[in-house]
Amino acid sequence: MRRIPLSAIALAASLAIAAACAAAQPGNGNEHGGFRLNYIGHQLVPNKTRFNGTTIGGLSSLDYDSASDRYITVSDDRSNINPARFYQLSLDLALFTRSVAPGMEGVVFHSVTTIQQPDGSAFKSGTVDPEGLRFDRARNKIYWSDEGQRGIVRIRNPAVREMNPDGSHSRDFSVPYYYYPRGSRLGIFPGDRGVYSNLAFESLALSIDRNILYTATENGLIQDAPPANIVTGSRSRILSFDIASGASAAEYVYNVDPVAFIPASIVGFATNGLTDFVAIGDRQFITIERAFTLDALLPGSNSTGYTIRLYYADARNATDISGMPTIAGFSVVPVRKTLLLDLSELKNDDGSALAQGNIEGITLGPIFNGKRTVILVADNNFSRSQLTQFIAFEISPE
Repeated sequence: MRRIPLSAIALAASLAIAAACAAAQPGNGNEHGGFRLNYIGHQLVPNKTRFNGTTIGGLSSLDYDSASDRYITVSDDRSNINPARFYQLSLDLALFTRSVAPGMEGVVFHSVTTIQQPDGSAFKSGTVDPEGLRFDRARNKIYWSDEGQRGIVRIRNPAVREMNPDGSHSRDFSVPYYYYPRGSRLGIFPGDRGVYSNLAFESLALSIDRNILYTATENGLIQDAPPANIVTGSRSRILSFDIASGASAAEYVYNVDPVAFIPASIVGFATNGLTDFVAIGDRQFITIERAFTLDALLPGSNSTGYTIRLYYADARNATDISGMPTIAGFSVVPVRKTLLLDLSELKNDDGSALAQGNIEGITLGPIFNGKRTVILVADNNFSRSQLTQFIAFEISPE
C-alpha cells in the first residue's frame, strides 16, 4: 500500500480524531475515546546493528514528518557508547508483519546527528540523558528533553531544550525550580524535592497548532507522591511551555496506574510510568504507560516483563497546578484518561502473543490503507535480551 505524506490530510485526520474523542463522554456507550487502534504489524532491528559508526539502540522517541515522509528518533545513550545523537529513518508499513519473528525489512536508517552542547562540542559520558524528541517543521527546530540525574555524586536538573537540525544548541526552556532534584539520591528523606531518579522527562508532545510544547514526569515529584508500586499509582505532572517565549505555562496532574504484575520475589524490581504522549486535539493526547516487573509470571509465552497500555487522555477540565511546588494535601482534578489498548491482548497471525518491548516513543504516522496511523518504538536499553521494535496501528472509528 502506498503512504500519502500530505500535511493537510494529516492535520484533518488529527482534528477528526479529536472530534471523536470529544464526543466520547461517559454514558454514551463508547469507552475507548471514540476510536480504536488496529494492529498492522511490527518489525525488529537486530541488537548491535551498526549505522555510520554508531550502535543503533536506546531509541526513546519517535516523530513523523509528513513533508519528508521520514521519522526522527533519539537514542538515550548517555554518551557512553557513542555521543548523544538522533537518527533519521523511514518505515515502510506495507512490509510490517504480524509475526513472532519479524525482520527489519522496511526499516531504513538514513542519517545520524550528534546532539551538541551550547559550545558546539559533543556531550561527555554521563552528562546527558536524552529521552523525548519532536520536530517543528514550521520553525525548523527540534525539541528534546534531558531527564537529568539524581545520583550519589552527580545531580543534574531535568531540561527541555531546542536545537537546530544539525544538532547545534539553540536555547533552553524554563523548567520550574520545583522539578529540580534536591536532597538524597533515594528521594525518601525529609527535605528531598524534585524528580525521582530516572523518573523525570521521558516525553515530549507538540500541540496541534504548534504553539505549545508539553513534557511530563514519568512519575510524580517527590513532594507530590511516591513512585508507582503494586498497590498505588503515582501523580505525574504534565508541564507545558509557550514555544514563542520558552516560558513554562499550564501544568496538570496525570495519574499513573499501579504496577501491573507482582514481582516473583519480595526484592524484585517493578515500575510503571508515563513514557511518552502525542497530541491529537486541544489538550487531548494518546499516552503510553509502560510497566515492567522483573521475573514476574506474565501471561503469554513471549513475555518480556513489560506491560504496555495506551490511553486517551483529556486535560481540558483538569486543574491547572502551575506554580504549585507541591500538590500534597490539595484537591485537584486530574487529567481524565480512558484505556485505548493493552498491548498484551495483541496476537500475531499464528495466534502467538506480541512480544512487547520497552515502548518509550509514539507518533502519529502517515496515511496508510486510507487511515491515519500510530507508530510506537521500543528502547532496548542496549541489552541483548531486549527489543529495538517498531509497532504500527491504524486508527479506526468505534
